[in-house]
Amino acid sequence: MVDERVWTALLAVVALFVTGFLLVQVGVVSTPWSQDRAVVSVLDDDGDPKATVEVEVADTVEERYTGLSDHESLESGEGMLFVHASEGDRTYVMREMDFDIDIVFIDADREVTTIEHARAPEPGEDGEDLRYSGQAKWVLEVPRGYTNETGIDVGDEVVIDSE
Repeated sequence: MVDERVWTALLAVVALFVTGFLLVQVGVVSTPWSQDRAVVSVLDDDGDPKATVEVEVADTVEERYTGLSDHESLESGEGMLFVHASEGDRTYVMREMDFDIDIVFIDADREVTTIEHARAPEPGEDGEDLRYSGQAKWVLEVPRGYTNETGIDVGDEVVIDSE
């Protein structure tokens, strides 16, 4: 009887651990030790930084859904980094956005795959219709024109300090 209770308790603990692990991997919840901020550097061919961006980290489903829609603007050198559990085809929309941005798609090898120059929706326009896609594990959003000003380009290497 004692053995049965021990095995039942052990099974419950393992099930709880597996469920928690899966929820973190899918991005439904974030770990309590995850950081809310990070620094992203985009490197030139010599490994020197072209650009350094202080970012808010969006690593849960809710944070990725809201994104920058609750911000009024971004200053140069500021942004948001969207973190996904794995690399895949990603589509971002301009839902409830008040300002234009550059969207930088970064693959699992930390290389820029696509850069989109996204405009904010016009009054009365549904931002869901403004879609921007690329292959990514991470997506970096910065002020519109920042990638041109700093020379960020497809193929550039990216370093994320929070990992």
